[in-house]
Amino acid sequence: MALIVHKYGGTSMGSTERIKNVAKRVAKWHDAGHQIVVVPSAMSGETNRILGLAKEITDQPDPRELDVIAATGEQVSVGLLAIALQAIGKQAVSYAGWQVAIKTDDAHTKARIASIDDVKVKRDLDAGKIVIITGFQGVNEQGDITTLGRGGSDTSAVAVAAALKAQECLIFTDVDGVYTTDPRLVTEARRLSTVTFEEMLEMASLGSKVLQIRSVEFAGNYKMPTRVLSSLTDPLLPLEIEAKSGTLISFEEDSNMEQATITGIAFNRDEAKITVFGVPDRPGIAYQILGPVADANIEVDMIIQNQSVEGKTDFTFTVPRNEYTKAMQVLANDVQAQIHATGIIGDAKVSKVSVVGVGMRSHVGVASHMFRTLSEEGINIQMISTSEIKISVLIDEKYMELAVRALHKAFGLENP
Repeated sequence: MALIVHKYGGTSMGSTERIKNVAKRVAKWHDAGHQIVVVPSAMSGETNRILGLAKEITDQPDPRELDVIAATGEQVSVGLLAIALQAIGKQAVSYAGWQVAIKTDDAHTKARIASIDDVKVKRDLDAGKIVIITGFQGVNEQGDITTLGRGGSDTSAVAVAAALKAQECLIFTDVDGVYTTDPRLVTEARRLSTVTFEEMLEMASLGSKVLQIRSVEFAGNYKMPTRVLSSLTDPLLPLEIEAKSGTLISFEEDSNMEQATITGIAFNRDEAKITVFGVPDRPGIAYQILGPVADANIEVDMIIQNQSVEGKTDFTFTVPRNEYTKAMQVLANDVQAQIHATGIIGDAKVSKVSVVGVGMRSHVGVASHMFRTLSEEGINIQMISTSEIKISVLIDEKYMELAVRALHKAFGLENP
């Protein structure tokens, strides 16, 4: 049979009762003859609790020591799951990331995976054991524990699956798949049976919280089939049903792409807009503005530079809302005087709404249909950005939910 990687999120591991259910589900797959590797997250809320203790001691704890304590949440999870599997008669063994080892770079609290040593894991699998590996963590060349950043367990799971050449990586979470948009916002939202890697990458980058974007990048780079499905169903659900449930992230565009113009509507509330006025229109000015912002480790998203008038232009861009104050300070202290800009203004009450779909490659009129729909709802567009399979607009925050509902209906996404 096949080698399958299971990943379980914090909600799935949230109590001993839920861990017992995870053990039953994993045992079911193992009983069917599959080799199983499990990558669980820390129990829900545990990482926040641990990091909160550090912040009670100091506002700026050392990143290396933060990684040491943050990694313990996943270590508790793998140990408990191994015990739960052993209690129902399964051979199971747990490993921390540094025991496997999952090698990373030196960027504490946001490390990136460099390599995975699969020798120990394959030996245990060949011996009939279920192997459980901590998500979210690894070890650098100096032997220090590192963590991958919030949501890093998804990345760990896909990376382990790629290293082991697994048939599929199953991401068990508290939702039953990827939807055309957030069903909490649009009750008519429909679960997708498949979504392309490109679409999932765009949706993750645009605010969809179903999968962490780095895990989607890993899946794409290594062509690892990845399925999102629910861990809250009956753990003894027949395997032939569970194996086809949820949403499969595929790497071949659907043969029916001609009929599927738009796959989903993504949105992000976490946006802020900044405009630098009266900027000299000369070569290198964009770098002079955005260079210091990048040096402050602030991510920039949408960018617009207006038409030059008498040698001056306005430069507008967006940043994550929680970085807005910091970005404004950088511009005021390090940029405005140096480039002789006439002013800086910002707006932290904006949101981004996007339509996504590989079908846009073969359909015209998507942008005009989107803009007409927003116009009919009286929603003003402040900024626009596009890619081959995505159109994003920045709008006033108070109109975001209206825009999502209107676009979902306008593109007929409630229909199979």
